Amino acid sequence: MKTIVSLFLAFGIASAYVDVDAKAFAKLLQKKDIVLLDVRTPQEFSEGHIPKANLIPLQLFRYIFLGGKGIEDKTVLVYCHSGNRSVEASKILERWGVGKVYNLKHGIIEWKQKGFPLEH
Repeated sequence: MKTIVSLFLAFGIASAYVDVDAKAFAKLLQKKDIVLLDVRTPQEFSEGHIPKANLIPLQLFRYIFLGGKGIEDKTVLVYCHSGNRSVEASKILERWGVGKVYNLKHGIIEWKQKGFPLEH
């Protein structure tokens, strides 16, 4: 993972988001001053979400964050069901200039499989 990021930086290609597994994601949640985004639907969110997650469905994502104002310097953790929608959200955050974005690679599916906590 670090090697890929280093290659992007060496060639002048800024890549602000990094795919991480559930264990690394859980560790990142321990940091201070993070923003945790769940980009699933309200229905999916109500069926169980990572504690302290902010629900911003991908369909509304572009409009609500207004270009990432106020979160450019924060660590942003993004997840969805399987990792596809959160990749799109991570790319949007990257375009907005958010410097530290981490995507839960296999989504809440892996989170549940690893036995990490959920809220309802």
